[in-house]
Amino acid sequence: MTATAPSVRKAPRPRADALRNRERIVTAAREMFVEHGPDVPLDEIARRAGVGNATVYRNFPDRDALVREVVCSVMDRTAEAAELALAETGDAFAALERFVHTAADERISALCPMVSSTFDQHHPDLEASRERVEQLVEEVMGRAKVAGQLRPDVGVGDLMIVVAQLSRPPAGTDCMRGDRFVHRHLQLFLDGLRAPARSALPGRAVDIRELRDC
Repeated sequence: MTATAPSVRKAPRPRADALRNRERIVTAAREMFVEHGPDVPLDEIARRAGVGNATVYRNFPDRDALVREVVCSVMDRTAEAAELALAETGDAFAALERFVHTAADERISALCPMVSSTFDQHHPDLEASRERVEQLVEEVMGRAKVAGQLRPDVGVGDLMIVVAQLSRPPAGTDCMRGDRFVHRHLQLFLDGLRAPARSALPGRAVDIRELRDC
């Protein structure tokens, strides 16, 4: 008598409506974290997402899990923007400019400080997303340098610091009203990155690894 191998049951795929609910929660959380910080009540996030509290907790067992998912999703979209910039075959500096403005719209600067204050910043998911972004940004900048369009004395850390500072509303100002200045000031900064440089920068280029040690 021949024994038959036991059948392996495939894990059920999440239903489409469940995936939509999860995405609505992450989107609402991202908006509210930017506006109010990481301590915004979860029931307020559920209300903005148009779902019940139970749906939030079914997807994210605690606040740390939700914050981590939001930060990773923003980093993943930022990485996708960098990949699009690398795929462009035209002006390398123009591609860098488009990437920087897209990264600012993702509000990555307002979300990343939550990492050190709310959960383990060395979580594998977070590390993977962060390393992917850093590598891709380095490639985008490297291509512009090879083309002779980006001044050679700037590093990935220089770029990320300024994007973080300029895309965050000044203290004491309304978050939404401050948005109208972001792209104007980013473009002023980007114009200063063009080669040939008109002045020598003090110090040395900031490596992205230095930012992790700050």
